This record gives sequence, C-alpha cells and structure tokens, in this order.
Amino acid sequence: MAKKKKSLIVLVVLVVVFVGIQFIPVVKPNPPVTNQVVWNSPQTQEMFMGACADCHSNETVWPWYAKVAPVSWWINHHVEEGREHFNISEVPMGDADEAWEAVHEGWMPLDSYTWMHPKAQLTEEQRTVFSEGLKKTFNTAKPSSDSSHEEEEH
Repeated sequence: MAKKKKSLIVLVVLVVVFVGIQFIPVVKPNPPVTNQVVWNSPQTQEMFMGACADCHSNETVWPWYAKVAPVSWWINHHVEEGREHFNISEVPMGDADEAWEAVHEGWMPLDSYTWMHPKAQLTEEQRTVFSEGLKKTFNTAKPSSDSSHEEEEH
C-alpha cells in the first residue's frame, strides 16, 4: 500500500510541476523583416522556407507544441541560436558561407527539426540542388587569392 501511495504522490507532484511550468512565459517574437533576399530561383526560396526559415529568418511559424513547456523553452532557444548565426531577414545576415556549407555537408537542417517537419527532409539530390542555389543566392563562391592579387597589381 505504501508503494502505491508514494507513486500517487510522485504523479501528483509531476502533474503540478508540469501545470506550473506552463505559466513561465516564453517570448516567441517574430521581429520585423528588414531585408529582402533576391533568390536565384523560386525553387531555392521554397526549399529555404521549408527547411530553414523557421530558425533562420524572422518568419518563424510557431507550431502548437511550441507553446508547451518545457518543449517551448527548447524550441525558443533553437530559434534564437539559429537567428544569431544566420538570419536572412536582417542585415547583416551572418555567415552565408557557413550556411551553404551546413546544407552541403548535411549538418542542416537538424535531425531534431526534420522529425516534426517532413518537408525539411532533403534527399542527396535535393541537398545538392539546394546548396548550389544557396551558393548562387548569397554569392558564397570566394575569389581565389591569385585573382585578387592580379587585380591589386593592375
């Protein structure tokens, strides 16, 4: 009998804590968009909006579960961190070379994002097309040091 009573007390405490943490506010701001990207193609834009925009723009679509703590804290942190590294909605955007590389090498989009966003799951072919589109959109092709030397000399 004592074991059942302890289990009930633990359950009640967990429910009270879960309900209580719902009152801890999580700010989910979508600041104004102050930069408009000129995409190399509608396909690149569509792929970005489906796989990247929730964390790398000010146009986050907050799902219902982003309102339930403690998941809300985790999602809000991800979005803040994503915007800090690369945010197409603001100038400066951040490191476009790193963004291209993250898609090209397969570290982005994160697995934790693609679980709940099937549109963000990219095949190898889609990843190749998308990363090339990002490269063209953000002009991430770095000039070689030789060509910049030649320009300086003339």
